Amino acid sequence: MTEITENTRRIIEKEDRLLSYTTRVPYYPLVVDRAKGSHVWDVEGNEFIDLLASAAVINVGHNHEKVLEAVHEQVDRFIHYTPAYMYHVPHTKLAEKLVEITPGDFEKRVAFALSGSASVDGAIKAARSYTGRNHIVSFYHSYHGTTIGSLSVSGYGSDMRKGMGSLVPDVHFIPFPDSYRGKRTEECLESFRELITMIVPAESIAAVIYEPIQGDAGILIPEQAFYIEVEKICRENGILLIADEVHTGFGRTGAMFASELFHIDPDIIVLGKAIAAGMPLSAIVGRKEIMEAWHTPVHFFNTAGNPVSCAAATASIEVIEEEHLLENAVTVGNYMMERFKDMMTRHECIGDVRGSGLMIGVDIVKNRESKERDVQTTAKICYRCWEKGVILAFFSGCVLRVEPPLTMTMEEAKDALDIVEASITDVENSLVPDSAVDQVRGL
Repeated sequence: MTEITENTRRIIEKEDRLLSYTTRVPYYPLVVDRAKGSHVWDVEGNEFIDLLASAAVINVGHNHEKVLEAVHEQVDRFIHYTPAYMYHVPHTKLAEKLVEITPGDFEKRVAFALSGSASVDGAIKAARSYTGRNHIVSFYHSYHGTTIGSLSVSGYGSDMRKGMGSLVPDVHFIPFPDSYRGKRTEECLESFRELITMIVPAESIAAVIYEPIQGDAGILIPEQAFYIEVEKICRENGILLIADEVHTGFGRTGAMFASELFHIDPDIIVLGKAIAAGMPLSAIVGRKEIMEAWHTPVHFFNTAGNPVSCAAATASIEVIEEEHLLENAVTVGNYMMERFKDMMTRHECIGDVRGSGLMIGVDIVKNRESKERDVQTTAKICYRCWEKGVILAFFSGCVLRVEPPLTMTMEEAKDALDIVEASITDVENSLVPDSAVDQVRGL
């Protein structure tokens, strides 16, 4: 079992004194010291199998040698000079690669930023500038970020908006399909039709922004028919499609981008998280005519497109391609999905298992009939996993978030899931006290 000492407690207490509460959602007292592949070690020397990958950021595994080599080589040359004023090769090389691998057989342009949130803001600005329209349509339960623009189009929950005052105007929300909890495709589509019939003329809408698979909502995967009709409505009315692939991009779902799973060529695609293997970077890639319709310096960041981050990103994409990580995500992901479905036969708390590739959600409920979310049990499972040597988190209150590095081996997956099931059993047998999860906030 994981043990911590006064050393860990001192570090956490110091952080509590210095950092704003709103910057953290802790699950357990884990102070990371080092990481490699699918494994993490804390400052006490405890080793963990990582099923979180730093919130789906470390797709190519922690400290991959190819990424480290690219970073070291670039640091030796120079760390930064703003590409807003000058030129550098890593910046252009990465832009060329992103144009190549993103969906859509049309001419594109790239704009870099520092976070997924900032790039969502950029996508909104680009769409408004190009179309000359103000209104944006988003979805309930969506999570697009925490800057003012991205927060304005996030339908994740009212807590995110408390005390924020007026956000970006002319944003409208419609339901997103949730087959497990009864939100049907046609019902969601009808809400979209009603919006443009009763509230906002279609010719006033600049864009629809969506996550191809809603992540923080608990891994909600719509039917193909949903996107076929959404795209049809948008194309008929000159409404742009903005795919937020910050969470789903770079192989997480078993495809390089989740848009490919639904055969969508978005007008603008937003990238972040796994783009640079943990280095700060994000991007938007869009049709040439859209990305040339706005004006300098509307999306200007001095350190965006940092050459070290760009070098890491290019190396990371090469790792995904060269090591066939898309195929591995499918193979290992299918195994993990089947293991969780097998667990359902023994554990009544598992209400549903859903996912694509290594983006898997396990819904923990109080009752399979009512499907009532069991937040306490979910938090206890994650805490027990930490005690037993697995990093596991949850979102949407009750959905276990299973998103390991795409480099995870079958053996590592088996070992991790053995621990997860043992942890579920312990919670069911009341071996984890309520007090153990008093500090767990989760999402």
